[in-house]
Amino acid sequence: MKSAPLSVKLKYKFDNFISKGTLAMISGLGIFSLVFVVLFALLLLAIGLHPDHENDFNIFESIWVNLTHVLDPGTVGNHEENWPFRLFMMTVTVIGLVVISTLIGLVSSGILEKMDDLRKGRSFVIEQDHVLILGWSSKIFTIISELILANENQKRGIIVILADKDKVLMEDEIKDKVGDTRNTDVICRTGNPIDVHDLYIANPFETRSIIILDKDNENSDSQIIKTIVAIVTNPERRLEPYHITAEMEDKKNFDVAKMVGKDEVELILSDEIISRIMVQTSRQSGLSVVYIELMDFGGDEIYFTEEPQLVGKTFRDILFAYEDSAIMGIQYADNRVEVNPPMNTVFKEGDKVIGITEDDDTLVPNLEKTVSIIESDIVYTEPEEQHKEMILIVGWNNRAQYIIRELDYYVPPGSTVRVVSKFEDARKIINRLQKKVENITLEFEVQDTTDRETLEEMNLQNMDYIILLCYQNYYPIQEADAQTLITLLHLRNFTEKNGDKYKIVSEMLDIRNRQLADITSADDFIVSDKLISLLMSQVSENKFLMRVFEDLFDADGSEIYIKPAREYIQVGVPINFYTILESAVRKNEVAIGYRVIKDAKDANKGYGVYVNPKKSEEFVLDADDMVIVLSED
Repeated sequence: MKSAPLSVKLKYKFDNFISKGTLAMISGLGIFSLVFVVLFALLLLAIGLHPDHENDFNIFESIWVNLTHVLDPGTVGNHEENWPFRLFMMTVTVIGLVVISTLIGLVSSGILEKMDDLRKGRSFVIEQDHVLILGWSSKIFTIISELILANENQKRGIIVILADKDKVLMEDEIKDKVGDTRNTDVICRTGNPIDVHDLYIANPFETRSIIILDKDNENSDSQIIKTIVAIVTNPERRLEPYHITAEMEDKKNFDVAKMVGKDEVELILSDEIISRIMVQTSRQSGLSVVYIELMDFGGDEIYFTEEPQLVGKTFRDILFAYEDSAIMGIQYADNRVEVNPPMNTVFKEGDKVIGITEDDDTLVPNLEKTVSIIESDIVYTEPEEQHKEMILIVGWNNRAQYIIRELDYYVPPGSTVRVVSKFEDARKIINRLQKKVENITLEFEVQDTTDRETLEEMNLQNMDYIILLCYQNYYPIQEADAQTLITLLHLRNFTEKNGDKYKIVSEMLDIRNRQLADITSADDFIVSDKLISLLMSQVSENKFLMRVFEDLFDADGSEIYIKPAREYIQVGVPINFYTILESAVRKNEVAIGYRVIKDAKDANKGYGVYVNPKKSEEFVLDADDMVIVLSED
């Protein structure tokens, strides 16, 4: 190959030098300036030029004079009538102007470049005991809001977010949708959570807990599994276990994620959990409000505490030992959790009480307090005999198949589930499900579910309850909610016009549409994103809460039921909650609250739901009011 010309070689070396960055260019310019000053100082001495008043002009004086002319052009006119010296120093000053101007430009550019790097959110997070959120989705705003509430009793809370999104955009959205973060600092960093280098920026090694959000796309589960792998297999990982909470959509991916994360990760199967809540709520009006009350940090929450003075007491005794807390169950010394255990279960050393209370320091027993039970107000009724049910599902999304399977656990044999959707593709799934369910006969038809005449022809008056699903897989979020809202408005008009009475539970995707939908007077609304966000926030604070909610959501365990108060106590007379609790205990149930039906549509009164009331205070329940219990049936 022919040798390159000298000019090309010099240009190549200069390009390589420039590519090293601002700091290298400043250093190079500094060296050039030093060499330039020394050379011109020597040249000044060699040609015998010096200021008129300087008789002893040596090398150091020459260097000083040249340096001052390079740095300060104003010194060019501060000499006597020595024109040769003036012209020489004028040359030095002109070259100095170029050098200083270039230096100022480089410094300014370097500062702007550094500020731009900081704006991009690529600097290392020097924090400890922080909550790290990996990824970005619509759930993040509810999670941040809940964590802010959870941090209120701390001096300073830290939330770090690492997402493949511009740092400034993240901060602006959080400021707009969350608002004041109070004593919690929210730090945003830009990066890919599955990239080990980017993950290092967020400092996962010193976190209190880690929340991994779904990616709002069809590859969400695989991305979450990759993120878990990036955390737990990192060569620089910490010795103590991580506390990771992640959402999964497809149950098929659950085992893989658990195999990777082991006991360090708590996985929330969002579609399955929402489906279970939808089914339970469709059968019991107001249940969604109870779940939100238990899951959010705004009111009473679920806490665990060791209580040595309860050792040797039965679970029945423990229920009445708390005036201001509603006891749910026991976490045994081996970390097993049981909600509503047998009443004769003995509390042992190392066990923990699980209770609903205002704060962790209010879960305190009072074994000396005299319990007031009004025996004459306790009633006993036989459970009602189940009858075949007619259920209508309007709409379709991925959760529908889980809902149908879950319904099969609850309904008596011979029940019918009729599915009506705008889209034909659900038919294959319905046909496949018919072979797997035992108690249900499935019917399917394609109809316009927002058309009034179509809805009128569905014989709605024969339905025990109606489940409305959003077309989440077919429309954007707002359009899917709008379709559901139109159907709800038609159903409300039918009840007013014809006097039909049927329970309606409706799914909503955006919490902001929940308030709009209140005018439809549906019995319950399930805002799926909000419920999953609340659950993830709770589990990120205490991983054992996942065991509690798994038990509550499981058809085989103890669940939350809302039953008529008249099945427990005399209605229409003053009563205290100790009496309701005693009546429930005799049925092997645990009473945790009540619902006042006259307030069921009043959001300011919590839709009539009162969880963990003070047990000694008296109140009156009417014939339509309900008692909230933990029960196996």
